[in-house]
Amino acid sequence: FILRIEDTDQVRSTASSERMILEALRWVGLSWDEGPDVGGPHGPYRQSERAELYQEAAATLLDSGHAFRCFMTADELTEARAAHQASGATQSMISPYTDLPRAESDARAAAGDAFVIRLRTPREGTCVIQDRLRGAIEVPWDQVDQQVLLKSDGFPTYHLANVVDDHHMAITHVLRGEEWISSAPKHQLLYQAFGWQMPELVHLPLLRNPDKSKL
Repeated sequence: FILRIEDTDQVRSTASSERMILEALRWVGLSWDEGPDVGGPHGPYRQSERAELYQEAAATLLDSGHAFRCFMTADELTEARAAHQASGATQSMISPYTDLPRAESDARAAAGDAFVIRLRTPREGTCVIQDRLRGAIEVPWDQVDQQVLLKSDGFPTYHLANVVDDHHMAITHVLRGEEWISSAPKHQLLYQAFGWQMPELVHLPLLRNPDKSKL
């Protein structure tokens, strides 16, 4: 049992919130073999302390063509999302920097232009995810967004950190809520890009309130 603290959200993640997590887990009788408080062979166990590993992974994806730099500003992104929604398009939005030549991308990055690193996704065909509970789940590739993998501050999003950590910590089975089904194609792309074995996936039903919101 490995306890991993996913604290890449620098606003919400505090020493106090981590302490509350550990106390809550102990309160319900859980103990772990590895974690931030007990150590172990797969540390460090706080994602904020593994930033170099994620940056190396993102660089690998850039070099292999499985990811690209996106230089859209916050205002440009807001405008593009509004226009995309107004158009009634059923496909996910495409960054205007998807096909920016690598040399130009490198030059802009070297000049100090702010960017995020996004996942390059197929635009045709269907992704098939194997779920131990639900069987084969099919998702059209044009419904899968170009997920941000590395933010402009150099910290990863959940999607990159989760895949990298699961691989390096030798995780074989992932049990999570069904709200993560839409993210599974992105994770499958990442495992394939790195040449890693993807863990078995199990997406579980959520406990909901009468109004269908999560408990």
